[in-house]
Amino acid sequence: MALNRDRLLPIEPDARAVARRLLDAVADLPILSPHGHTDPLWYADNAPFRDPAALFVVPDHYIFRMLYSQGVPLERLGVPRVDGGPVETDGRAIWRLFADHYALFRATPSRLWFEHSLETVFGIEERLSPDNADALYDAISERLRADDMRPRALYERFGIEAISTTDAAIDDLAAHERTRASGWAGRVLPCYRPDAVIDADRPDFAASLDRFLEMTGQDRTYAGYLEAHRRRRAYFKARGATATDHGHPTAATADRPAAEAEALFERLAAGRGDRRDAEAFRAQMLTEMARMSLEDGLVMQIHPGSWRNHNAALFQRFGLDKGADIPTRTDYVRALKPLLDAVGNEPSLTVILFTLDETAYSRELAPLAGHYPALRLGPAWWFFDSPEGMRRFRETTTETAGFYNTVGFNDDTRAFLSIPARHDVARRVDCAHLARLVCDGRLDEDEAHEVALDLTYRLAKAAYRL
Repeated sequence: MALNRDRLLPIEPDARAVARRLLDAVADLPILSPHGHTDPLWYADNAPFRDPAALFVVPDHYIFRMLYSQGVPLERLGVPRVDGGPVETDGRAIWRLFADHYALFRATPSRLWFEHSLETVFGIEERLSPDNADALYDAISERLRADDMRPRALYERFGIEAISTTDAAIDDLAAHERTRASGWAGRVLPCYRPDAVIDADRPDFAASLDRFLEMTGQDRTYAGYLEAHRRRRAYFKARGATATDHGHPTAATADRPAAEAEALFERLAAGRGDRRDAEAFRAQMLTEMARMSLEDGLVMQIHPGSWRNHNAALFQRFGLDKGADIPTRTDYVRALKPLLDAVGNEPSLTVILFTLDETAYSRELAPLAGHYPALRLGPAWWFFDSPEGMRRFRETTTETAGFYNTVGFNDDTRAFLSIPARHDVARRVDCAHLARLVCDGRLDEDEAHEVALDLTYRLAKAAYRL
């Protein structure tokens, strides 16, 4: 299973030679992970990871959605149920089941990330199979007991310079506080995610709104609600946050008169709104969040276009984020116009756009980011965080938006050990793309070296104000 030195690099000899030189210059640069979903308790507690299944399988929706698609129940993979019902707790049994179905991951990014982790973190060069599942389980379990395999040691070993978690607006950030108070030098930043107190379609909206207003000491008025956001954003920023994140179903924005926005909030807060009101309020709040970012300097990320929890039966049993989120078509040109009319010409504002609708890159997103000073393009995201998705991203956006209206790479992961693997893939794909431009006569090699450094490190550092 030894990783091929030239994986993902061009097959043409001249281009491969250039790509190797570019990669050698950036392969060992520090990792900036400005948007992700790792658990802040990992860094606060610095406890050992329990076993290989808990590390690789149970928390990774890329893994268990593939297994589920082939008829493996999530209960057998140890995924917790909403009702607390019985699920598999034997890590070895979960690992064996994963090994039995490992062929499903051929040619997927999940296999690339997993095998990179096995080889570079654990020194394992055997491909997982039913025959060696127990031996690999024992080898990984033995290594996990060592102090150098705890989260903080791995953070340092991976060369992470800064990592951001994603935290609800009503999160008390206690784990972040403990990490900061510990004296450890690692930089773990919160990120303000207010979806639970903005999206009235969520089942937890009413309870979250009550908690949100209570913890900020605000009354149940629209003015009080907006002030609550300002206070929570300031709380997050004081604890290191540099960004906000918004995972709305669509990219719709609005800029209604204050009286209309207030009436909309009052209906939803009283439980009298309908689905159209919920969409209208989400749209209004994206614009309000952009205005607040202009005020407080937090970078704004918009992650629209996912039909979340599409599998209703699975959602009822297991809750959020169980691999059943499906991309939808997304309109950006019309949807973002109210926000852009309000703040799009502000060069001091940074709004980073992501998409699960690749058709929008060349038609909408690259032209928008190639014009409005406030806009930047986030990297290929989620289903397209893959070699092919990254290539398509560069091919469809560079001619219109250039490199410098993008923000480098972020790994957007819950799986801690996949972070260096994902950054390795991104660096290789970008160096391959740049090498082809050099061999096509469109870039000089010295320019390509500078761009490779920008895409790997400097753009993310600047865009996320790290």
